[in-house]
Amino acid sequence: MKLTIIGFWGGYPAPGGATSAYMLEKDDFTLLIDAGSGSLSKLQNKKHVMDLDAVILSHYHNDHVADIGVLQYAWLVQSYIHENNDILPIYGHTEDQNGFKLLTHKKTEGIAYDPDATLEVGPFAITFLKTSHPVPCYGMRITDGETTIVYTADTAFKEEWYDFAKDTDLLITDCNFYEDQDGSAAGHMTSKEGAMIADRANVKELILSHLPQYHDNNDLVKEARQYFSGSIQLAEEGLTWEKSRNF
Repeated sequence: MKLTIIGFWGGYPAPGGATSAYMLEKDDFTLLIDAGSGSLSKLQNKKHVMDLDAVILSHYHNDHVADIGVLQYAWLVQSYIHENNDILPIYGHTEDQNGFKLLTHKKTEGIAYDPDATLEVGPFAITFLKTSHPVPCYGMRITDGETTIVYTADTAFKEEWYDFAKDTDLLITDCNFYEDQDGSAAGHMTSKEGAMIADRANVKELILSHLPQYHDNNDLVKEARQYFSGSIQLAEEGLTWEKSRNF
């Protein structure tokens, strides 16, 4: 199972960047997790858009779904060019009906996931945890039976993450605020809170993502290292991760 970071900024992309989007690959199956602003452009540096097999969305805030519309146009155009009649499944929750309805287009189909059940998508089994965020949002625990990744999506700190992320190989955590700030009202975490989850959950590696566009993001890692002794990495465009490999 291979993870590639496509976009990682929170709220809006820094110049030349993209907001939340992550590509997960195994056995010629490619799953895109969230599709934030600027992500389609970045994705095409790694993968042809028609090589996507599925998309899954944590919630419908624009910094996680802004490029769904242009992805739908891309699939429409490329389908004509390549005479391809495939339909791209886009998985989302139905607690926001307006957001969910927009997932279905001429070459894409919105498919509802049940947050209380395990979702099977290609080689991946996905379970969900509702996050603490101003709108309904779901973190994901994704496994191929050998490797496990937890993606918090957007969330304020909650103790339920300790069990949900228990013994995972990689934790990708919301880190939109520095240690001395309070992101709870906005529904986001600090460097300290993400690291505390990694420590208590005994995760092997931590990626800090959904990053702020101000100050020095390297300070987030320095702050997190006070609370978690394992491997910590800042999210970066194009960064790839595989189990048992270093960054």
